[in-house]
Amino acid sequence: MAQTESEDAPIETPATDLDEDDRLRPQFVEEVLERVEAGDSEGAREMVGRLHPADIADLFELVDRDERMPLAAALADLLDADVIAELNDHVREELIDALEPHQVAEIAGELDTDDAVAMIEDLEEDEQRAILRALDPDDRAAIEEALAYPDESAGRLMQRELIAVPEHWTVGDVLDYLRGNDDLTEDFWEVFVVDPSHKPIGTCALSWILRTQRAVPVAEVMKREQTLIPTAMDQEEVALRFQKYGLISAAVVDDVGRLVGMITVDDVVDIIQEEAGEDILKLSGAGEGDINEPFGEAYAARVRWLIANLGTALVASSIIAAFGAAIEAMVALAVLMPIVASIGGNAGTQTMAVAVRALAMNQLTRSNTLRTIRREIAVALANGATIAALIGVGAGLVFGNWALGLVIAAAMLINIVVAGLAGVLVPLLLERLDQDPAVASSVFVTMITDSMGFLAFLGLAVAAGLAG
Repeated sequence: MAQTESEDAPIETPATDLDEDDRLRPQFVEEVLERVEAGDSEGAREMVGRLHPADIADLFELVDRDERMPLAAALADLLDADVIAELNDHVREELIDALEPHQVAEIAGELDTDDAVAMIEDLEEDEQRAILRALDPDDRAAIEEALAYPDESAGRLMQRELIAVPEHWTVGDVLDYLRGNDDLTEDFWEVFVVDPSHKPIGTCALSWILRTQRAVPVAEVMKREQTLIPTAMDQEEVALRFQKYGLISAAVVDDVGRLVGMITVDDVVDIIQEEAGEDILKLSGAGEGDINEPFGEAYAARVRWLIANLGTALVASSIIAAFGAAIEAMVALAVLMPIVASIGGNAGTQTMAVAVRALAMNQLTRSNTLRTIRREIAVALANGATIAALIGVGAGLVFGNWALGLVIAAAMLINIVVAGLAGVLVPLLLERLDQDPAVASSVFVTMITDSMGFLAFLGLAVAAGLAG
């Protein structure tokens, strides 16, 4: 499968087309659309043709959905594999749907296997079959093999194109092999050394090969220690291994340990960005959070969590209803009540964000769970004491009631400590139950902090006799 060159191509985009942040200027986008609308496809292609493939992809993402098809028709000659590989998933799917299977197959044949898989994996099954039938047999076999692996696994992510040589070769043999085969991959940082059963036994960095005499055996210059990635490993775990061990590339092995592909750091950078963005959006219940996401999908992703929030809010409101008489007797309780819940919610969100990130980065494990919980309790106690002192003095001065100040101070301390515990325990519990802690943590933490805040404040107020 041919290699794309978008990552290595020189960026020659004129400065007038981009602003100081390397974004397409609005005037440029408007002029391109005006030329397309006027039927001046040649003029539009002349303007867009000088852009880097990534900037052309940005152009399609910046325009309205109903403007993309006319733009694609006008710029058909520029919609090559480099541009398709750079497109947002939703925008790429729109454009792919407008192409014939043989056109998609032609583009897929020019992409690395992992990029080709990313392009067609979300299409309907009948569309996938039509595209696969139009592919070259070797490309079709590689993509079908990749699609057989679980979504977001190393098997889906890996590139099949790599350099592997036997241990008994010399450095000269390797150099002759690299120079004498035009079909080899062009983008690689190391050569994998394999045994007769094609299991990886070491790696040779290109710098070692280039600086070593031809007669030296590969076995003498290769590094035997290497990080092997199983095909079933989740892509997030792959990214963590690259980060932990400072990898540039890594071999991917099948169930019996045979070398079947490699993953490179450029793919991992995309994963890190994708996973980080996903966790942030999951914490807010915003679904994918992509501005190019279809309306129906965006609505469905967000509304279910709003409904869940509505249910948890009813729990907190039922606690308030139980203390209705106390609130009527002392209006100050109604005034101060939201402060306790709000501060507790913020404290819980802080702890939850730290816990979810630590779980995602493998920093929070069974071996340090208790230490982490103790640390968060200590932080919560310190924060709670500080905020409690401030709100207690403030309430006492404003309402001229120091008993009320003591009550809200105690309630604030209790709620912030509970928030700290909930912020770390809820994600931990979800993770132990094999659920994504980033998805539902915020709903439960908010319910706990709101309910406990109201219960502690109103309960202490009644116990202190402030409401009659």
